[in-house]
Amino acid sequence: MARSKATLCAWLGCPGLLGCFLLGFLAGWFMKPTEKTPSSSDVYQNVRQKLVAEMKAENIKQFLRSFTKLPHLAGTEQNLLLAKQIQGQWKDFGLDSAELVHYDVLLSYPNEKQPNYISVIDDQGNEIFNTSLFEPPPQGYENVTDILPPYNAFSAQGVPEAELVYVNYGRTEDFFKLEREMGINCTGKIVIARYGKIFRGNKVKNAILAGAQGIILYSDPADYCAPGVDPYPDGWNLPGGGAQRGNVLNLNGAGDPLTPGYPAKEYAFRYKVNEGVGIPKIPVHPIGYHDAEVLLRAMGGRAAPDSSWKGSLNVSYNIGPGFADNSSTRKVRMHVHTNNKITRIYNVIGILRGAVEPDRYVILGGHRDSWVFGGIDPTTGAAVLQEVVRSFGKMKMEGWRPKRTVIFASWDAEEFGLLGSTEWAEENARVLQERAVAYINTDSSIEGNYTLRVDCTPLLYKLVYNLTKEVLSPDEGYENKSLYDSWLEKDPSTDNNSYPRINKLGSGSDFEAYFQRLGIASGRVRYTKNRKADKFSNYPVYHTVYETFELVEKFYDPTFKKQLAIAQLRGKLVYELADSQVIPFDCRDYGEALKGYSNRIYKLAKKHEEQLKTYKVSFGHNVPRGKSRCPSTACWKNWYFLYPLFSAVVNFSKAAAEFHRRLEQVDKKDPVAVRIMNDQLMFIERAFIDPLGLPGRKFYRHVIFAPSSHNKYAGESFPGIYDAMFDIESKADQRGAWQEVQRQISIAAFTVQAAAGTLQEVA
Repeated sequence: MARSKATLCAWLGCPGLLGCFLLGFLAGWFMKPTEKTPSSSDVYQNVRQKLVAEMKAENIKQFLRSFTKLPHLAGTEQNLLLAKQIQGQWKDFGLDSAELVHYDVLLSYPNEKQPNYISVIDDQGNEIFNTSLFEPPPQGYENVTDILPPYNAFSAQGVPEAELVYVNYGRTEDFFKLEREMGINCTGKIVIARYGKIFRGNKVKNAILAGAQGIILYSDPADYCAPGVDPYPDGWNLPGGGAQRGNVLNLNGAGDPLTPGYPAKEYAFRYKVNEGVGIPKIPVHPIGYHDAEVLLRAMGGRAAPDSSWKGSLNVSYNIGPGFADNSSTRKVRMHVHTNNKITRIYNVIGILRGAVEPDRYVILGGHRDSWVFGGIDPTTGAAVLQEVVRSFGKMKMEGWRPKRTVIFASWDAEEFGLLGSTEWAEENARVLQERAVAYINTDSSIEGNYTLRVDCTPLLYKLVYNLTKEVLSPDEGYENKSLYDSWLEKDPSTDNNSYPRINKLGSGSDFEAYFQRLGIASGRVRYTKNRKADKFSNYPVYHTVYETFELVEKFYDPTFKKQLAIAQLRGKLVYELADSQVIPFDCRDYGEALKGYSNRIYKLAKKHEEQLKTYKVSFGHNVPRGKSRCPSTACWKNWYFLYPLFSAVVNFSKAAAEFHRRLEQVDKKDPVAVRIMNDQLMFIERAFIDPLGLPGRKFYRHVIFAPSSHNKYAGESFPGIYDAMFDIESKADQRGAWQEVQRQISIAAFTVQAAAGTLQEVA
């Protein structure tokens, strides 16, 4: 009986003990402090901060050192090895994929057995002076092989002999001065032009139009030497034996010269090598200023028209034609034997797949190929790209993914005409037009060390301003201040000095196909020189053998903090574009920009006020009250005729303001509503694309922006109208010329109005 009682008590006691335990546990649970669950915005800010904090100046320095040890010209074995190295590192960093994508494009190299050079010949044809065949190598690089001598890629072959004519910078206005004001005919002559001011390919085109047999390019100390600075290696100025390499194509966005408009794959139809797009028909060759001084000192003929035609050499800068005094019977002979050949190139394409909208792409791309070591161009950009990829990969390895897909690209053959990036854009054009949100370029991160430089679509203005306020300035004297602060103080906008200056996108780097042809919102940021005080063009040793790692480490960015600031800014741009719930574009800034551009082109036209009246050319009239929008589809033609460009710009600004009002009210918890608004933002840049392209430049299809017809590096607004009016007074058919101006105004007006329509509320 006692045993039964004990057993019963045990059975009765267990539930009691269990109940006490449960009561105690529940009491403890409800009495403990409440822990805050991280919100999506907290997570967003945390990843954002970690992404930037992960980037290190020392890593950028090591990438730059590694990538610049050997020459890596496009199409060479060393550049392929570098592509494979980058591909392997991207995989190690944690990207979902990293692949090599090849194309077979036309490249151009010097003839190893027949060197290129320039001679002065006597009346018997004897060569009494020859220019240098190579650049003296920099200290520490004397034993490096595979350094190609200075040359201009895609030059025509030839050995022309002729009198020499000095043409200043070889700009359109320089040739106008010679021909129209000074009566100097360049037909049949060899011309010599100094580098600077405009793209070298435009100089060659102008020489061809002037009838020249050949063109010599040289770097004058006035344009490539800063006062008080020693030549490299003791300073960062150009030595007298240095010569700038570079292509001299006039592709106008065509990509590979043999497969314009289409990817240069195995299946592609190719033009013959001598039929390629944009290849010059005359020989071109670059020389250093020591050799140029010999040629220019002997020049006879007319004196330079004014001081703007004089550089810093100890010569008179006479124009010619031909040499003076005892040298009057002498001529110049060019020896150019450069070969063009189809060569395989390799892009590296890395993918970080988006978690929410994997079908929306943000692209960060920059080129890898260089003329020699590429100490600044492009490798300060390639090193920054590598560190940005590493940082994104680290975040992904820790469990984070961006909302949208990020595509990283290491382009090949940029120096030969933006070939790698353009071929990939052509191959993927249909997909990119439907899915690409933005393209951020990552070419050289420094071209100077004074302040920030930004070129971008107006859609990115506010984002750039906001992000630069979050990056610490690396500038001396601006400790604990933002990059925005130093940028604003050093380079305020000429239109509104309350903001820093932002430039229009032209060309000269790999964003071209994405922005000018496909209409993908694009931007680029880097450090630059003091544009007001520094009169030299670009950085002095640009595209020479003296662009080394030591140049950067010793002179341009010893702490690598400027490159780190650019890495942080480029990384932040990509992060915001890829991970913000709403794409951070502001269409209202586009409206303001369009007002400025339309006013500028109108002021240009007003210089021809009499012709505007005579040929009835109109930019628009005041819009009657209540008629700012077309009331019905039926009246579209009449409305469009009456209210062209200015009216369309007003309508766009109103549509942009209304769009952003709706955007502020959109239900962020409704993914369909957000997606609709995001698509409108993504496609607004595409709305400015004309499928027919600009006259004579069909691959430049953006109606608002294009590279200048007279300088590929510079951006021009309303380029169709601008080009139609350029030098219009000299055209024989004035009525036809002004009709073309009116046609271009109507195209611009239609395009802006159509873009406004894409911002209307979705029915």
